[in-house]
Amino acid sequence: ADMSLNPSPEETPGLRRRFIISSIIVAGVFCILALRLWYLQILGTDYYRDLSERNRIRYVAIQAPRGAVFDRHGVLLVDNRPAFTVSALRQEVDDRKQLFANLAKLLDIDEAMLEERWQKGQSLPRYRPLPLVEDVGRQAMEMVQENSIDLPGLLIEVKPLRSYPFGDMAAHLFGYLGEVTEDELRQSGFSDYRSGEMVGKTALEKAYESRLQGDAGQKRIEVNVRGRELRQVTIRSPLPGQQVYLTIDSVLQQAAENALADNAGAIVALDVNSGEVLALVSRPSFDPAWFARGITSEEWRDLSNNPQHPMTNKALRGQYPPGSTFKMAVALAALEAGTVTPATKVYCSGSLKLSRSYAFRCWKKEGHGSVDLHKAIKESCDVWFYQVGLETGIDRISSAAKRLGLGAQTGFPFGSERSGLIPTREWKKKRFGTSWYDGETVISSIGQGFVLTTPMQLATMTAALANGGTVWRPQVVQKIVDLEGNAEWVLDPEKLNETAWSSKHLTLVRKAMEAVVNDVGGTAWRSQLDKVRFAGKTGTAQVVRRKSDEEEEASEEGEVPYQFRDHALFVSYAPAENPQIAVAVVVEHGGHGSSAAAPIAKAMYDAYFADETKAEEVTKLISAED
Repeated sequence: ADMSLNPSPEETPGLRRRFIISSIIVAGVFCILALRLWYLQILGTDYYRDLSERNRIRYVAIQAPRGAVFDRHGVLLVDNRPAFTVSALRQEVDDRKQLFANLAKLLDIDEAMLEERWQKGQSLPRYRPLPLVEDVGRQAMEMVQENSIDLPGLLIEVKPLRSYPFGDMAAHLFGYLGEVTEDELRQSGFSDYRSGEMVGKTALEKAYESRLQGDAGQKRIEVNVRGRELRQVTIRSPLPGQQVYLTIDSVLQQAAENALADNAGAIVALDVNSGEVLALVSRPSFDPAWFARGITSEEWRDLSNNPQHPMTNKALRGQYPPGSTFKMAVALAALEAGTVTPATKVYCSGSLKLSRSYAFRCWKKEGHGSVDLHKAIKESCDVWFYQVGLETGIDRISSAAKRLGLGAQTGFPFGSERSGLIPTREWKKKRFGTSWYDGETVISSIGQGFVLTTPMQLATMTAALANGGTVWRPQVVQKIVDLEGNAEWVLDPEKLNETAWSSKHLTLVRKAMEAVVNDVGGTAWRSQLDKVRFAGKTGTAQVVRRKSDEEEEASEEGEVPYQFRDHALFVSYAPAENPQIAVAVVVEHGGHGSSAAAPIAKAMYDAYFADETKAEEVTKLISAED
């Protein structure tokens, strides 16, 4: 027994080897643990601290409010309102399908829409919250918060959303917002944007995006294991965009919108002494708030399929034959060329025969009798202008029209303005390869045929007639103001052309335009106002060929389909003795300028030159907003 307790010398080396091996293994394990501990505490400090921070800290961008837009008197036209957005922190979302299923059921929305928004944001850094559902109501927001344990990785962001106190008023002028696209995000100018953010897509919102955008802030928040916010650690406040003051007069703008009502068409009002746009209307319109919150496919389909093209700014892009509103250009061209004098008379029997087989009719079947320049404009005698146009020639007429601002873009700062068309002999030869005919001069002399103008051009022309011949570039931004109230940019009126019209000739034309509205027999005399005397010219632009007598009778009975009815036009300025404002009105398929367009201008002047002071009107508008 004693011998069994004491190993023999032969067994001792084996025990020693096992002991040594075990000791080495244990030492090795401790070395590995020590090395791992050293790695975790020394080399991996930054990495694991970052992981720890990400479990506890979130960085959330705070979208800056876009700059507000005001009218010339400080009336708020475009503002912002707070809106709740459900966003996802992608690094905290483990089961996306289950998350989307829970959220879709909770908010009664389509899972496919959530997946689409998720995919759109894949190109962005993962630390940025990805907006999934925007502009949810307060009740929906509270439901998301109450069920946050089933919605891991989601958070509620409060974002400023565009609001429009006056609804769709001046929508074509403001433009609309849309979600930033992947192509835009790849561009250098959009480096500060993230998926889901809204940017200006058209008109003012697009042209002044960099000034309206503002600078985003950042919020650093601490959350618990369930993702609930515990406290706000740090915050960098966002800086709102700059404020834009327009030249628009909201009283006049509203009056124009109300007067045009449900008719399709356009209205432009200008300050005759600076080119400042006082009103710009295009109808039918659209609600820019739809785009601010994210337009639905059904809403977009309704806008796109509307045959009256509500998305087109007709004030800048609508091209219409000017009809008889073109006659002032013809009259000035003839006076300047010496082909007529104020006393030159033409007998109007109701038509002008250019050949044995064809006669050009006057709008008045029985004719106007003996007509001079004053009567020709006042009563809009076509035959007088047929004859005078032939004697003056198309090239002289075209030159006068272009000097008045027709046939070329006026230089309006945004909106993809179209140029219209003022034809010449050379233009026709290049365009069609054929010579110019006398019959084309005849119909061009009453603003038909190849002649096309935009409402903006017609307003520019009328302003030039009113101010003595100066064509001003139309401007709509009065000033841009920073957060401290300092003007970053101020409007500097720009002359496009200062025509050397004879003051005597201009006076003759202006007196005739005054008679159009204020003298019995004038084509717009029923639209005269007691409070202010204004001057104007009616126009009726044919959409199809000149009607036969039978078609005229059917037209009077209202049997002509809408799309074949004539456009109604009216250009004017006021006051007649000391012009301040020029207005051009186009009512698509409205019939006659005297009955459809002139009353709209009358309503605008009635509002603009109201007996109450304009300051009181502005005060009412501001009070209504508050």
